[in-house]
Amino acid sequence: MKKRDIILAAALLFIAAFLFFLLPDKEAGEEVRITVDGQLYGVYSLFSEQEVVIEQECGKNILYLGNGTAWMEEADCPDGYCIRQGKIRRAEQTIVCLPHKLVIEVIGQNLSSDAVAQ
Repeated sequence: MKKRDIILAAALLFIAAFLFFLLPDKEAGEEVRITVDGQLYGVYSLFSEQEVVIEQECGKNILYLGNGTAWMEEADCPDGYCIRQGKIRRAEQTIVCLPHKLVIEVIGQNLSSDAVAQ
């Protein structure tokens, strides 16, 4: 490597580190919006300790809420990918269960709870 290559690599690392610390983190969410097959199922607070059972003809999902987080505890879909997505808590984070056409999205204070993307 030449001296210029090292300087270029160092400059790129510096810029990447600067942007990483400069860019704001997504705001913590306050609620989750649950939609099933594009229809609003409900809006729930992330801070109320509760279990939301979402039963449909095609299957059942159990979502847990509390301490500012949401996670899929149970699902009877074939792949179980929605369970492996883990806990969500930041605005615009989602859990998706494709076989059940289910989307759980965290809503922050700047996002309206009744706005649905078209």
